[in-house]
Amino acid sequence: MGTSTGITARGRLALRAAKAAAWASQKAGRGKGSMIGGLIALKIEPTLMKQVGHGRRTVLVTGTNGKSTTTRMTAAALETIDKTVTQADGANMDAGIVAALASDLHAPLAAIEVDELHTPHVADALEPEAIVLLNLSRDQLDRVGEINMIERKLRAGLQRHPDAVIVANCDDVLVTSAAYDNPNVVWVAAGAGWANDSVSCPRTGEPIAREGVHWYSTGSDFARPQPDWWVDDDNLYGPDGLVLPLKLTLPGKANRGNAAQAVAAAVALGADPAEAVAAAAVVDEVAGRYKTVQVGPHSVHMLLAKNPAGWQEALSMIDPTVDGLVIAVNGQVPDGEDLSWLWDVRFEHFEGIQVVAAGERGTDLAVRLTYAGVDHTLVPDPLKAIASCPPGRVEVLANYTAFRDLNTEISRRTANV
Repeated sequence: MGTSTGITARGRLALRAAKAAAWASQKAGRGKGSMIGGLIALKIEPTLMKQVGHGRRTVLVTGTNGKSTTTRMTAAALETIDKTVTQADGANMDAGIVAALASDLHAPLAAIEVDELHTPHVADALEPEAIVLLNLSRDQLDRVGEINMIERKLRAGLQRHPDAVIVANCDDVLVTSAAYDNPNVVWVAAGAGWANDSVSCPRTGEPIAREGVHWYSTGSDFARPQPDWWVDDDNLYGPDGLVLPLKLTLPGKANRGNAAQAVAAAVALGADPAEAVAAAAVVDEVAGRYKTVQVGPHSVHMLLAKNPAGWQEALSMIDPTVDGLVIAVNGQVPDGEDLSWLWDVRFEHFEGIQVVAAGERGTDLAVRLTYAGVDHTLVPDPLKAIASCPPGRVEVLANYTAFRDLNTEISRRTANV
């Protein structure tokens, strides 16, 4: 099965231009060039996303946290059915999506990560067979705006696709609201470690009451649906009494929830559940996240976090027996320039770990750590911050550009060794 039949002459011209731009970017040493290629292609043919997505069975993955990881797991699970195209680098807006789909015009399946704000129009272009909704929480307020507005836009967008299977996290109040009115929802209890953005019902404004894992609106019949899939520390549970051992390579409870939603989406497209679980379980690194690299006398484990919910989850993954913890924070446009959210994150549980504050906004972080009562030093350069730790294992937790730049610098140094 191929997709090229849906591409017009103008679309083919756009793809050739994208390929040339990517080649030039690589020759200039400016990276793979997929983004610039996608941008140029869309300038030439604005409907190119619809064209390169034509004829594919597509899963979209969106949410505030866990998109890249869940997309990687979904792609792995879908590969048990047939060849699957996906993003390698997490580029989740239009240009990156077009570049990913154009990278193999004949793959019959696609697992596509999508920014929350872009999901409605991307769904309109690609007519996905399934849409995975992970979670919704405050992110970069200076870019995406207030979270209830995002939920309303997603809800309206989903209602244009009644035939799509919506794989929704029923532990997340805002996600549940976005999916609630759709006729074809698979509910997954994927967990919600962060509830600070869902204290009131997004539909009525009434308080949300919680009783254990159950939640409900005190002013309407809106409540947590019964899950079709759920996880515990050992197994994944599914429809018709399905029980499968779930032992992941990736750490953290959130990734168990991500895996459950990835498997549920793949099964909705026809994957065998046991094969889908086995494929998702071996995902061990996502665009540099979770990888361990040797930097001099330090074995460095890299974690990425981009917003309060993500930071809280990543902090829970820190191994208390490590020899050092470097926390690196920048405040560039992709990070969100307003770092007041640092005060929403609990940093209070690092007794006994040598903590180093780093990054362009390391001083802001150091102030927060001081108020949290965390003993720390301030070394703005993340590489020097790693070097300041005792030899041995070092955890690095960084936000987006700090993570990206440190990864680039480590790669450059190791290449020159």
